[in-house]
Amino acid sequence: RGTSSNQRPKRPLTAYFRFVMDNRPAFREKNPEASNTELIKKLAGAWKELPASQKQVYEEARKTDWKRYGEQLAAYKAQLTPAQAAALKEERRKQLARRRSIRAKRELNLLGKPKRARSGFNIFLSENFQESEGNSPVAKLKKLFDTWQKMSASQKQPYLQLAQDDKVRYENEMKSWEAKMIELGREDLVRSKKQRLKKKPAETAKQTETAKASSGGKKAKLKKSEE
Repeated sequence: RGTSSNQRPKRPLTAYFRFVMDNRPAFREKNPEASNTELIKKLAGAWKELPASQKQVYEEARKTDWKRYGEQLAAYKAQLTPAQAAALKEERRKQLARRRSIRAKRELNLLGKPKRARSGFNIFLSENFQESEGNSPVAKLKKLFDTWQKMSASQKQPYLQLAQDDKVRYENEMKSWEAKMIELGREDLVRSKKQRLKKKPAETAKQTETAKASSGGKKAKLKKSEE
């Protein structure tokens, strides 16, 4: 209680990021029309061409700050109780997991990964959310969910058909996207064959069991008939 990971000493910047922070304003002034991405590329190029002696200045500053950071971190940890240390460790783990998730989603968006197929209910929800009764988004969502539950099969059918069409769209777009990722050397983003085919063995096993049961039934009937 009374302790947060926000109070934890901040890790020092790397030599490269120190260079970026120091030189970004000047680069922006010289390149006012450049996008942030273009500006970072220019700064990265300048860092690459920077003489070793000048890079060393930034590296020495990093070492000094890193030593101070170690002392501050040790003092910070020393005043924590075991319970606080455990709670902060868990908070830190969750923060890192969130950051990894955000970075992964951002990367997939930049790579143009197709949007997932929507369900029939999601399509119904998007078409009727604005006009739905309710003082809050949660109230509207509950109202629409209740409406969906009471709808007949024939009323749901148009939305379920749209969902089926969207599923076909998603699978086709994913095949093209995964082929592109393989060309780019990003096989790590491609669904494994096991993922794509894991339903098939289960379906095959079910069919085999059904066939065996059917065959067994026929044999029993035949035996009874012979008797």
